[in-house]
Amino acid sequence: MPCYNFKSITVVPSSKDFIDIVLSKTQRKTPTVIHPQYAIGRIRHFYMRKVKTCQQFYHDKLQTILTEFPKVEVRMCTVIKRQADNLKFLEDTRQHMSRLPSIDPDTRTIILCGFPNVGKSSFINKITRADVDVQPFPFTTKSLFVGHTDYKNLRWQVIDTPGVLNRPLDEHNTIEMLSITALAHLQAAVIYIMDLSEQCGYTIQQQLTLFQNLRPLFRNKPLVIAANKVDIKPFEALSEEDKQSINGIVQWHTDRQIRDPDRPIFVEMSTVTEVGLVTVRSVACDDLLAQRVQAKIRAAALPGSNVDISNRLYIAKPKPDGNKTDAPSRPPIIPDGVLDKQRRRMLKRLRIANSLQPSSQLEDEDEDSSKRCRTLRDREPGADPDEGFILNLREHWRIKCPEEANDIIPEILNGHNLIDLFDPEIEEKLNALEEQEAAFENAGFYDESELLKQENDPEMKKIKETAARIREARALRVLESRARKQVRRPQVPRSARSVSVHKIHQELGELGLEVDMHEQGERGRSLKRAARARNSAPNLHREASIARASVSRSRSGLRDEKMHDTVKRMSKIAQRKVVTSARKGEGDRHIPTLKPKHLFSGKRGTGKTDRR
Repeated sequence: MPCYNFKSITVVPSSKDFIDIVLSKTQRKTPTVIHPQYAIGRIRHFYMRKVKTCQQFYHDKLQTILTEFPKVEVRMCTVIKRQADNLKFLEDTRQHMSRLPSIDPDTRTIILCGFPNVGKSSFINKITRADVDVQPFPFTTKSLFVGHTDYKNLRWQVIDTPGVLNRPLDEHNTIEMLSITALAHLQAAVIYIMDLSEQCGYTIQQQLTLFQNLRPLFRNKPLVIAANKVDIKPFEALSEEDKQSINGIVQWHTDRQIRDPDRPIFVEMSTVTEVGLVTVRSVACDDLLAQRVQAKIRAAALPGSNVDISNRLYIAKPKPDGNKTDAPSRPPIIPDGVLDKQRRRMLKRLRIANSLQPSSQLEDEDEDSSKRCRTLRDREPGADPDEGFILNLREHWRIKCPEEANDIIPEILNGHNLIDLFDPEIEEKLNALEEQEAAFENAGFYDESELLKQENDPEMKKIKETAARIREARALRVLESRARKQVRRPQVPRSARSVSVHKIHQELGELGLEVDMHEQGERGRSLKRAARARNSAPNLHREASIARASVSRSRSGLRDEKMHDTVKRMSKIAQRKVVTSARKGEGDRHIPTLKPKHLFSGKRGTGKTDRR
């Protein structure tokens, strides 16, 4: 199904019709009456409004045409095909840039340089975790490789550069320029690696010549010359001419106590036997670390002081006023209390130095000053042991009247001040009661002998006997009640029992209450005229109606209508599960047909397709 509809595109009018449509719409949407007597500003606003409105209508009309017309994709694809070479160049550039190492120019760095195939890649593989390809032919390394090592709990990055040939700068290729650029722009320690065995294809004199040509790039950088492959040809096996050439420009690492800044350190090593590798790394790292520390000290040093940060600080000074040439005098403000304290300390030092005052008096002054400056921790051990240390949190309150800080705050209960409910004489009454209790105790009122006398009193004995009989009678009544409840018969509620007047008379009489009720009091209805005497013989014709008037079995045993409603509601709840399952009863286990034939037979007659 097409996702476009060309028929919905608005008609594109001709240029003449286009102008008529826009001007007509502008005339309808803007005012049309203007008079020459109006102010020039009003007339200008009248015509500018028409111009702006016409401009907006032109824009809307053209935008509608551009929006409704489809954007044909054929031209775009053609344009993209013509840019294939440019896109390929960008992708190649991206891949090359992604392969470039991430070099931090500010961190501690060691750069390896020298002729091709002298052992630079083997050295970086030994001291770092880098995995640079090593081959027995030159120019194996064609880009910069970065490895990382740890020395003195610091992180160091080691950069392996491609080999450099001894030729003029303008004749170096792109690969060699990578090494030269790294040497020129990175502030790092340089390790120039030489091959004493000359297996790289270059003699020792050629390697020294390259070193001298690259010497300007090593300016202000720690420099170490590492003589590699000493396992094949040690330094002692060299010719005297080569030895003199090397000794003329280097300083051995064993003579570092007297350091010559113009001579690089010379160390022998072998990447195969790993002899001297750690020494080369340690010498280069120590020199670079010392240089970085000295650079920071020089940047922060001031003549006549140990540390200076004035070159990193800006000191703001007040500008002079309009007519004044000098800046206003703004001496520092020191509180009087601080000045007094400094003055007292100075006097104390002078007295001690000149011995003008006895030491005991000075100690008293120290005690006085310590008392004035005592803190809460100092005051806590010296508190009264009976009362304890009291922390006064109101001591430093800032209120309008400081003398009111320690006033008692009233306690309010239910809108009343508790102090108003206090009786001033309550303490006197309490003291009087305490004195009375003390007098009773002194008189022996609470002694055990008095209690024994009271127990032997005949009246007290009589009271105890009566209480015992009461407890015994109560226990018997409890036992009788329990015995009656144990009888196995249906318990009828008290409210459902039939009560006769004779039984009431009997119970009240047992309780000692005389009841004299009228004989007619047993009737529950008002008195009426006596009924006519009728024949008391049973009517045989009424026996059927009397039988029908008997109580039904559904209501037998039910006390009232309330109980009947409760039983009916419980019956409905019990039948709910059976009714929901459409069963005939509790024993109904029939499983009906779950797929009726008239719904699943497949017949789809006219007007009967709503089932499928």
